[in-house]
Amino acid sequence: MSSKPLLRVRKTGALMVAAVIAFVCAIPLAGAMWQLTPVLLIPTAIFVWAWRAGTDVYADELRVRALVGSTKVPWQRVNELAPDRSGQISALLDNGKVIRLTGVTPDNLPRVLAAGQQQIGHSE
Repeated sequence: MSSKPLLRVRKTGALMVAAVIAFVCAIPLAGAMWQLTPVLLIPTAIFVWAWRAGTDVYADELRVRALVGSTKVPWQRVNELAPDRSGQISALLDNGKVIRLTGVTPDNLPRVLAAGQQQIGHSE
């Protein structure tokens, strides 16, 4: 496996901008009393999560990243990719387990499949 993914799918950048705005707005609150400085950790954690969380596509696997840790899923274990109720794409694995692919939507699914050199279409 190469060390650099063929495609990185992340959440919208608007979430990171909102986290920066929340951080800046929390500075006066944290400056008023030192006991309130932990309030700054909330927008910081949201920023790091939005920056890190997503799905990396490699030729031989998918890597689903979260705030802490990641899950590697070889393409041969993926039976199906389908949208869930919220419109996010989930992978149904050969053992029956379902893994939500963070950041992958029906709109960018063709790019994910093309980057992973997977067939696009339905098997009957």
